[in-house]
Amino acid sequence: VSIKRLCFLCIRTLSHREALMEKRVEVEGNGQKEPEMKNSLILQFWNRSLDRLLAWRSAQAMVFGQPLIFDLSYEDNMTKQEIENTVSQLMEVEAWNRRAIDPFHLHFCNLQPDSYYKQQLIKRYGEETWDRLFITSTEKQHFEVFPREQLVYLTADSPNVLRTYDHNKVYIVGALVDRSIQKGLSLANAKRLKLATARLPLDEFLHWEMGAKNLTLDQLIRIMLTIKDTGKWEEALQFVPTRKHDGFHPHQRKETKSVTNTSQKIFKSGSTWDDAAKHTQKKVLLK
Repeated sequence: VSIKRLCFLCIRTLSHREALMEKRVEVEGNGQKEPEMKNSLILQFWNRSLDRLLAWRSAQAMVFGQPLIFDLSYEDNMTKQEIENTVSQLMEVEAWNRRAIDPFHLHFCNLQPDSYYKQQLIKRYGEETWDRLFITSTEKQHFEVFPREQLVYLTADSPNVLRTYDHNKVYIVGALVDRSIQKGLSLANAKRLKLATARLPLDEFLHWEMGAKNLTLDQLIRIMLTIKDTGKWEEALQFVPTRKHDGFHPHQRKETKSVTNTSQKIFKSGSTWDDAAKHTQKKVLLK
């Protein structure tokens, strides 16, 4: 995605907003009552404008955003039904990331052209929409795209705790569903490839009930978006389902505040919309 394309998306978003404001000022200046709009029309305008803004953010993330890799090399370890469930979760991942204020640059690595992963993704999205998504899909391994020393494989079986989020690292997530996860599978894969590994600090923050400490991909993306934005695990881990744990440890409970879900924030006032879009446009033009 070129800088020229990014600027075009931002300018187009601003021009639509300014055109609406000019029309409103003209109506008020003539002493006319602004015609009432049906809720459906307002929603249609809002949805179109929001879609442009989200597309702009995603496009910007592909140039400036921190990469987050989903490893699609586990097809042989899952049934077709489990792969279909994984693809459903990957679509949730893309949707949550697209709606985030500061999205990741998503990479789908090891996505082979004839794989069932690829067939299901194209079937669900449609070929035209799939080609337009602001993600990077590749047949290559992650270590062929990024330096090994920059990669960290996130796996629940790792002995290393991810205590501090590193914005300079590239984190890898195995594209598996809970029911198909075999004990130590992703850890063994990371060790074979000589990659650093880490696990989320679930035990350090939560009273975990019995069972595997595996999360769905859509839960994981919300955790990663929040820790990236806030740097606070007590906020990010609010997205762990409460059925899996019995609350935060006492020393963490004191620090826990009500969570603002940064991955779902949207602009709710005209001034915020304009200020944020103009700031982003200025940042890109300077770069």
